[in-house]
Parts: sequence; structure tokens; C-alpha cells
Amino acid sequence: MLEDTTQVALHGALAGLAKRQRVIADNIANINTPGFLAGRVDFEDALRLAVQAGEPADADITTARSLEPTREDGNNVNLDHEVLSNIDTGLRYQTMLRATDDKFGLLRAVIRG
Repeated sequence: MLEDTTQVALHGALAGLAKRQRVIADNIANINTPGFLAGRVDFEDALRLAVQAGEPADADITTARSLEPTREDGNNVNLDHEVLSNIDTGLRYQTMLRATDDKFGLLRAVIRG
């Protein structure tokens, strides 16, 4: 009952967003590391396709290195991009938490009658 498509999709979104937050933190921590290439996390398209197929648990979270141009030291971390991405990811994470909370709120209401 708790493992319906919606709940599994929400869990997948939270996992993908959490992974993105960790990668952003790693990028920022390595902003001055020569040769470091920023990481990027992608899961939204895979999650969307998996939900459409009725199997949201099959969505993969992929992490890849950025192919954006590098500075002279070989590093391509852009602090402005990372900060904006972190804010966006945080807001999306809060939205998914709210959706999860609302879903359980509905379930509690139904149980209480």
C-alpha cells in the first residue's frame, strides 16, 4: 500500500536530488583543484520515462563529468552555476518532501475516517 507508483516516484526524485546536492558540494569543495571537472547529476528524464512505463523504481541516477570549457588550470567549476543549481535543487527537494508529507497526510485522514 505504501509502495504505490507515486510514492516510488517521489522517493526516486528525492534520491536524485540528494545525489545532486552531494555532487554540487563536491564541485564547490574542489573549485580550486587543478584539473577537476565538475560533476553533473541527471535523473529527471529517466524518472519521467520510468513513471510513464509504470516502473518508477527502474529510473537511474547518472553522474557524469561536465564537458564545459576549463580554465587555464584545467578546472571547470563555475561558482555562480553551482550556487544557483544548489538553490534550485534545494527548492525542488523541499517540494518533493512536501508532496510526500501531503500524501501521508491523505493516508492518515483516510485511516482516521
